[in-house]
Amino acid sequence: MKPVRIGCVKYLNARPLIHGWCQGVVDLDHPAALCRKLDHGDLDVALVSSLEFLRRPIYRIVDGVSISSRGEVYSVIVAHSGELARIEQIELDPASETSVALLRCLLAQRGLSPRFLEGGVPATPHADPHGLAGVRHSTARLLIGDQAIRFRQQKPKYAIWDLGKEWDAVAHLPFVFAFWLIRPEAGGAEEIADSLRQLRDRNLHNLDDLVSSQTQVSAEFCRKYYREHLFFDFGEREKAGLREFHRRCLANKINVASEMPVTLV
Repeated sequence: MKPVRIGCVKYLNARPLIHGWCQGVVDLDHPAALCRKLDHGDLDVALVSSLEFLRRPIYRIVDGVSISSRGEVYSVIVAHSGELARIEQIELDPASETSVALLRCLLAQRGLSPRFLEGGVPATPHADPHGLAGVRHSTARLLIGDQAIRFRQQKPKYAIWDLGKEWDAVAHLPFVFAFWLIRPEAGGAEEIADSLRQLRDRNLHNLDDLVSSQTQVSAEFCRKYYREHLFFDFGEREKAGLREFHRRCLANKINVASEMPVTLV
């Protein structure tokens, strides 16, 4: 099988799904950028936001593998310093459209409608996490991935609205943030899917080895993050959570396909 053109999000949450991949170079990028590359045919397979599939359900999903939460996710948050109900505007992270869509659904559930400030620059691994310094109490900020982790650890005085925890409270289902999508014309899809499932299983089985290879956070936090905040399955409850997210996106007029045919490999 020829080398697979594979892309993966560059955040800590994806390491159990890509660490040790040896079938070609991995394109590490932000979720929104990977969605564009997959759409343009520059990648054969990519770990991308679930919203991309809801918008363009032409891809095949690697069955059994995702990045999901079953409660507090820790790294998809709205940081604010005033009361949530009094927030007038939220600065959005453009790196993940799934998190923005989830935020819109959860705000609508609470009957809140703050303004959204869009068009920022996606977070980089060494971005300044102090984005709320000096901002009014009526302004909040959506943070995702490694930037959200750094913010929580370095700015503990801010209030945190964890979107994974909120979703669990209102939907009573897991939330699927990302999964592997394979382009419809890509060959060897079954072999690719099997390799990705085996890689996930190997990394989770040898979790201490994976944790010891990370340098951005402490081993204690990393171990807890992978065992308590994130789940890497894509079973029946995760699929039900994806269907519920699709339903809520439609109800809130978020741009998704009206139907969601699912092809698993």
